[in-house]
Amino acid sequence: MSRKLSFRDDGTFVIVQFSDVEFIADGDHDPDTPDINVETRRTMETVIAVERPDLIVFAGDVTASARGNDPLASFRQAIAPAEERGIPWAAVFGNHDSEGAIARSRMHEEQLAHPHNVAEADPPDLSGAGNFSITLVDRSGSPAAELYFLDSGDYSALPSIGGYDWIRRDQIRWYTELSRARAEANGGISLPSLAFFHIPFPEYLEVWEQQICEGHCYEGVSAPRINSGMFAAMAERGDIMGAFVGHDHANDYSGTLHGIRLCYGRSTRYVSYVDGGRQDRFPTGARVIRLKAGERSFETWIRQNDGSVAELPVHHPER
Repeated sequence: MSRKLSFRDDGTFVIVQFSDVEFIADGDHDPDTPDINVETRRTMETVIAVERPDLIVFAGDVTASARGNDPLASFRQAIAPAEERGIPWAAVFGNHDSEGAIARSRMHEEQLAHPHNVAEADPPDLSGAGNFSITLVDRSGSPAAELYFLDSGDYSALPSIGGYDWIRRDQIRWYTELSRARAEANGGISLPSLAFFHIPFPEYLEVWEQQICEGHCYEGVSAPRINSGMFAAMAERGDIMGAFVGHDHANDYSGTLHGIRLCYGRSTRYVSYVDGGRQDRFPTGARVIRLKAGERSFETWIRQNDGSVAELPVHHPER
């Protein structure tokens, strides 16, 4: 059974998406590498203070697990700004979360142990770690929206296919069956829904190349080399209004493809890969999403590390 969170009295629900915070536990740093945990935490605290979110989503690469000796300590420090303030939060995992000594399944157990976490244990025998949903209810207590969280994996396990992993067929089946069940319980009407995972699927490149988008694309779309069909399943079900990922630090664009708005977050730790992220092309920050009960739409914007709202360029595809 999905966890339930409530829309505000004014009918809104605000989500802050922190992407790629990549925490390394205090004391685990290379002494020759600048410690930017302090700056990352300050960014999160600034965004939280301005937006006062109803839910915080950590959209993968919560830790840089291969660069520290205690990934669980890194995880606890990463989610502390939410946990210490008593704000409901949930995390999906990225490729960096399982590069260290701790499996992502153990990382998922860790998030479930925190009192303000609203994730759920994985369904039995389902690929990945951290597949769950959250139901948003309106003032009457009736389901008004659904949030899906999926594990997009880390790296391909097939020697013939390199690169990044993908959302598996059993996860797609889990989503479609749950989506159908939610609709049946709602009188046959699909609930307005959002999806969160870490690694973008190939349609993120397609939307940039073919549709008007808003935001930056300063690096390639690091999608899996094969398309497992998750986007097609979302389009067929017709409930997902928007999908939200991280992974590519220098991309923060969004655009609509076949009725689904595909959104990158804004990297919260660093944007550039040059000089440890010290040559960022634009400020770090977070993506903010605002839903309204009874409406099949959402608003979204980028809140930057100084508290301002980003002015994003409009991208027109080459014809």
